[in-house]
Amino acid sequence: MLPTLLAAVYYGLIASDIYISESRFVIKSPDQKKSQTSTLANLVQTTGISGGQEQTNEVLTFVRSRDALKALEKMPGIRDKYNAHEADYFSRFPGPLSDSSFESLFKYYGKMVDARFETEEGTAVIKTRAFTPQDAYAINARLLDLSEGLVNRLNARAQSKGIVEAQRQVDLATERAKAARVALTQYRNTQALIDPKQQAVGVLEISNNLIAQRAALQAQLDLMQRVAPNNPSIPSLRSRIGAMAVQIASQDSRVVGTGSGIASKLGGYENLLVEQEFATQSMTAANTALVQARAEAQRQQFYLERVVDPNVPDSPLLPKRFLNVLIVFAASLCLYFIAWMFMVGVVEHASED
Repeated sequence: MLPTLLAAVYYGLIASDIYISESRFVIKSPDQKKSQTSTLANLVQTTGISGGQEQTNEVLTFVRSRDALKALEKMPGIRDKYNAHEADYFSRFPGPLSDSSFESLFKYYGKMVDARFETEEGTAVIKTRAFTPQDAYAINARLLDLSEGLVNRLNARAQSKGIVEAQRQVDLATERAKAARVALTQYRNTQALIDPKQQAVGVLEISNNLIAQRAALQAQLDLMQRVAPNNPSIPSLRSRIGAMAVQIASQDSRVVGTGSGIASKLGGYENLLVEQEFATQSMTAANTALVQARAEAQRQQFYLERVVDPNVPDSPLLPKRFLNVLIVFAASLCLYFIAWMFMVGVVEHASED
């Protein structure tokens, strides 16, 4: 009867009321297909959007972590809320068997905050306990804000990881394209060429015109020598044909036949031109990849959707005073009967002496 009486005195007159604030949320992504199972999460989510199980577990792990407790220490000041004057000596922090260190606070925090994922409903649940309704609500609301901040940081990290790499490739491709253009410009200035192909075509056209004129003059000379061998114009025609032959040889030497000819410079020019075209194509492909990376990062974002906002409790749910007293009574009664049976056994097996 003594343990039961003590429990009745404590839970009836001393134990503080504990208020519980509850919130529920899901994490959704527009890039995921709807789940085929019929859950509360599917009813809440819109078409084409489903919950991110992995991201939900990350958020719940954060809520139960020391980092979340450190954030709560700054705002709203969780130590003061757990050491409120409404709390009794055995329920407040620090308790009779603990100190005020952060590790002790973390153990106490684990008892006062419950974060878990309910598979049947498909929602994550955060329950916070405090000695006043306002404190329970404030802690829960702050944890939800911290969870949303974590989701946003995860999104930003996923975006920056792909976008930064794509941007780096764009920068490399741009530098390569610039270097190729500079090299081609320097080659043109050094070799005194703008476009070897076009210049070679121009030289060959001049040479072909001279060859045609020479052929016409040669035909005229041959005819004149047969018809009028003593014509005084024959030496002049021969001189003109010889001069044209020299010009034709000069034009041909500009294209081929010498180390400074256009043909010998064409190979280096074409190599630089191919490098410029390839660098330009690489830059275009890198810019396309950057646009795709940004679109992919935007498409893979996750969002924390609040299904149930934190509530301000109307009445305390803990402690369950009558049930706790009944449990103490039942446990004491069991211990009493165990001790009584043990004593009876000892007496029965004791010697008569």
